Amino acid sequence: MAETEEDRYFMSSVSAGTGAENSRIGCLNFSLYDRKRQAPRFKQAGRGGIGTVFRDKRIKALVVKSPPVRGDSNHPADPARIAAAGVRLHKEIHDHDDEQNRMRRRGTPYLVQIMDDYHLLPVHNFKFGSHPDTPKINGDVWEARFTQGLPDGCWYGCTLACAHAVDGFELRTGPYKGQRVIVDGPEYETIGAVGSGCGIFDPDVILELNFYCDTYGLDTISYGTLTAFAMECYEAGILDEKKTGGLDLRFGNAEAPLALLHQMARGEGFGLIAGQGVRRMKQIFAQEYGADPQFLQDIGMESKGLEYSMYIPKESLAQQGGYGLTNKGPQHDEAWLIFMDMVSNLLPTFEDKAEALHYFPLFRTWFGLCGFCKLPWNDIVPPDNRETDEPAKIPAHVQNYVEIFSGVTGREVTKEDLIAMSEVVYNFQRVFNIRLGYGRREHDAIPYRSQGPVTVEEYEARGEYHDKQLSDVLGMSPEGMSVEEKIAALRRHREEQYEKLKDAVYERRGWTSDGVPRLETLQKLGIDFPEVVAVVEKYL
Repeated sequence: MAETEEDRYFMSSVSAGTGAENSRIGCLNFSLYDRKRQAPRFKQAGRGGIGTVFRDKRIKALVVKSPPVRGDSNHPADPARIAAAGVRLHKEIHDHDDEQNRMRRRGTPYLVQIMDDYHLLPVHNFKFGSHPDTPKINGDVWEARFTQGLPDGCWYGCTLACAHAVDGFELRTGPYKGQRVIVDGPEYETIGAVGSGCGIFDPDVILELNFYCDTYGLDTISYGTLTAFAMECYEAGILDEKKTGGLDLRFGNAEAPLALLHQMARGEGFGLIAGQGVRRMKQIFAQEYGADPQFLQDIGMESKGLEYSMYIPKESLAQQGGYGLTNKGPQHDEAWLIFMDMVSNLLPTFEDKAEALHYFPLFRTWFGLCGFCKLPWNDIVPPDNRETDEPAKIPAHVQNYVEIFSGVTGREVTKEDLIAMSEVVYNFQRVFNIRLGYGRREHDAIPYRSQGPVTVEEYEARGEYHDKQLSDVLGMSPEGMSVEEKIAALRRHREEQYEKLKDAVYERRGWTSDGVPRLETLQKLGIDFPEVVAVVEKYL
């Protein structure tokens, strides 16, 4: 307990909730004291189950008390240089955010309607990319629900301040039923995961699921994706109410995901099975319920054991690589290339895609190494950005980060140096994965639903569009073909394309055709330590 009100400003905790103890999708809650609300708020991090690791190590929380953090707390080498870059960032966001994304007013939910318009919003376990009820949960709705006005972000020094919250929300289920609480969010990813992905278009249900996932310490993305998978299995007859303990897991039934969430947090009932994640549910459903393993693999939206984040990559080969050819699994932290590839057609060749899948994962890795948020980099851009040589990279912003890094450290760097820093780390991560039995070509596989339609219903939802692809791209006449034959023909083509993409990306990254870093790559990066070489040489 803080000794004084002032002490609360300088205390924080990192905690793992009961859901982290009873599932494999536990995340961490990082607290901050919101001065305007005079109450604590929590930010979540840790996709991949780090909260579960905390609980497995019998750590419930870390508590930190710190002196005030000021602009010069890290003793920067050139404060004036950093301030100049900060002024540029501040002015650009202030002047252009309202006309570009309205991030300061509605945060990441601005993406919901845009994704729906381009058939990229996950609906019903990624079957579909849009839904007529999307306006019920789009950015307009959340801008009206968010409270406190501007600024309302992770911290008061952020000009973008896109992390909004809903005050006074009354819960109707669970251990805090009837209480009014602060719900931090929802973010776009949460809306897509527990909302449209599960066929739920009720803002109140999304807020309740958001709150309890946070409170229990569960990753909203993994929770929503695994629940949507279970829902499709229910509708396909793989699951029934006997197997789910009475849960009616049809798409759109909001009561079942809420009940499942509370079960998962308590480690009870079907929640124990669902809490294992999509990969283990596929194994359980095949072994214990006799489900078709290939169908489960096709619709189970996970790769490397991590559930997909909320973008449908069926029509973007580069984004399929952005999900599958990662070290950490299918999360958009490494490469978000859908618009660049699918909408703007800036990556027409395999070489273009491979270059993007080299650069962007490394640039985004650099944000993680330095503790930066990526949103000021690419969610608001200079008005003249499209006239630059490499508009996708937003060169003016890259130069800002060069200035900030040099200003803090006193070490002069170039934009190429930023990528070099990350390339060392990225390749070491790959070797670490290989050491643990992963990290090779076979482990870069993705479920077919992220490449194309799996079911007849899915194909027919955009039948004319898919027929045109068969005709224009494959030179096949869809006339006289059954839908199953069309699906099979499209699948052969798209799976071949993904394998070709792997080859191009591995070559660009300096890896073998099996996805293993070559010795000369390790030598170039200065990480050819005996222990590292010993891991990879058996695959060379």
